[in-house]
Amino acid sequence: MSQKKLIPFINAENEVAGSVVRLAERYSCEGADGLYLYNFSGDEKSREEFLAAVRRIEKQIDIPFYVGVYVERLEDAKKALYTGASKVVLRKALLPSEEELGQVLARFGKDKLAIEIDMKADFQDAKKLDAFYGMGFGTAVLKHIDTTKSFSEAVSSTEIEIMVRDGLIRNDLAEIFSYPAVKAVMTNYFEEKDIYKAKRGLKSQGIDVEVFESLIDFSDFKLSADGLIPVIVQDYRTNEVLMLAYMNEESYKNTIRTGRMTYYSRSRKELWVKGETSGHFQYVKNLMLDCDNDTILAKVRQVGAACHTGSRTCFFQELARKEYVSTNPHTVLTEDFEVILERKKNPRDGSYTNYLFDKGIDKILKKCGEEASEIIIAAKNPDAEELKYEIADFLYHMMVLMAECNLDWEDITKELVNRR
Repeated sequence: MSQKKLIPFINAENEVAGSVVRLAERYSCEGADGLYLYNFSGDEKSREEFLAAVRRIEKQIDIPFYVGVYVERLEDAKKALYTGASKVVLRKALLPSEEELGQVLARFGKDKLAIEIDMKADFQDAKKLDAFYGMGFGTAVLKHIDTTKSFSEAVSSTEIEIMVRDGLIRNDLAEIFSYPAVKAVMTNYFEEKDIYKAKRGLKSQGIDVEVFESLIDFSDFKLSADGLIPVIVQDYRTNEVLMLAYMNEESYKNTIRTGRMTYYSRSRKELWVKGETSGHFQYVKNLMLDCDNDTILAKVRQVGAACHTGSRTCFFQELARKEYVSTNPHTVLTEDFEVILERKKNPRDGSYTNYLFDKGIDKILKKCGEEASEIIIAAKNPDAEELKYEIADFLYHMMVLMAECNLDWEDITKELVNRR
């Protein structure tokens, strides 16, 4: 973690799941470097409801998140990490039995385990943070801190990664970040505030945080006679082209400053923030300049529709078409999976897919096992034609299994990304 991280925390105890999901999504769009979601309730039902909400959040956000949960046994830690969390946080005051804790520590490495420590209640332990590192925790989340010499001494000579959880009522954010050992601050202070503005303030004080910064000055762009540059806008996940608009220098700088796409309206002769009226904001993920410096490519997270007509994209009127076979693996697998989901939702007589769904999970698993065996047999044959057929057959049955178990390709690809 080279840059300092600003990580909002959300206490999900006694909160409606929908409200937690919406707040997490807003934080993700508006500049948070990560999220800390926690519910340390010992009630089994509350824990399961919380983890279900976290799984919903994982589908909506694209930043790392950490899950604080009451862990009684290894299975509890596994469930928390299987939500897609980067780390599971155990509270020191609620650690499981020595035997169960040993299983958790043995199963997961330091990069997956954090311990939350109350500095007021456990100050002597906080001074010996290396003991927790030796146990197998890679990160310490310290709360109720006082920025004093003793705190500095406690965190400056330890191998464990330090994050501070603080409401920023008494302590100053820049002062906490001034401690070299502190890699992140977790806070709920910015629930109704501008995170980008706070990070720009930190940057101006010499604190290395991630903010949008233009690597090329606007004066180096090649503009039209009226001082504008065209902007092609794409969905950052699918590369779907959403719209074309224009920027002048002021709108470009506002985009960089706020992280929201801001354009110049040629008809109204004024700036407009996309979504300011409709709520269909475009959050910047990446800005690129073409080889001639005269066109910007913006990859964005699009909320709602990009087009004023209500269409997802402005490019929906077909002009001409030639039939062709698409071999893009992303679109092919996605389209085939959508057909399988459609069969599950609206069964069709004679459909083999519906036959599998009707027979249930045991039949689907049996077919997956059979097709996996066919791959092994085909792989021993030097003819690749047979192998590609068997792999395709297995992928189909695997997608039926995914649909039966309420998984989709985004679940799988996110898990692969988490393993990098």
